[in-house]
Amino acid sequence: MNPLGCEVVDGVAVLTIDNPPVNAVTVALARALGDAAAELDTRDDVGVVIVTGGGTRAFSAGSDIAEFSGMLGPGEAVERKLRPQMIAFAALADMRTPTIAALNGICLGGGLEIAACCDLIVAEEQVLLGSPEIKLGVFPSSGGTFRVARRIGHGRAKEMQLLGEPVTAETALQWGLINRIAPRGQGMRVARDLAAVLMARPPRALGLCKSVIDATHDLDEAALTERSLDASEQAFTSAECAEGVRAFFAKQAPDFRATNAGASS
Repeated sequence: MNPLGCEVVDGVAVLTIDNPPVNAVTVALARALGDAAAELDTRDDVGVVIVTGGGTRAFSAGSDIAEFSGMLGPGEAVERKLRPQMIAFAALADMRTPTIAALNGICLGGGLEIAACCDLIVAEEQVLLGSPEIKLGVFPSSGGTFRVARRIGHGRAKEMQLLGEPVTAETALQWGLINRIAPRGQGMRVARDLAAVLMARPPRALGLCKSVIDATHDLDEAALTERSLDASEQAFTSAECAEGVRAFFAKQAPDFRATNAGASS
């Protein structure tokens, strides 16, 4: 069974984690997610990617413990599971295309590591988010340590990951871990509303903006200044910028998608 569904409608791709009963993260699922992210990021007809969970119980309850329990020898977990997952999750995190995680159920462990790869996170009001790995004698090992810390700071990341207790959607919103709370059953609707806004924005400028923000924790201020100026040069000389300025003076809504379609044809 394919652990990941993929559907593209009107420029929005929806990746659905489909590994019942709780959408556990396996190496096969991670690889499918990474492959899908890499492929979708090359498509001009995809403007936004939404990642969600199949069913209503869980976005993902974390790693398949039965899978990694057979990898406890020296080097086994890292090479057979964690390194492939790091590579796969990085493909999602590094997409130029904007990404949204729509959390429709519990989001724990590897599930939270996947969500943290996305630009925006929507969680339904009943969702619990957490990193319980410490209770098994391990810790978030596929990017969850640094990606969660980048979103909410070291102190709160340590509270989540050293104590291993989940937080509510309301707390996650207050901490900046998520961006929106949706009513129960309405997570995808809210995610699609956000996607519609992003689809109206200039795709190249979105990717450039993401690239500068994502470099914040990796470069010093001087390097970030140059990164921002280089990205700005690309933005200000683009057909998107010309369309934005034209539409502003014409008092019209800009049509960035048509501009990019024309540029690529």
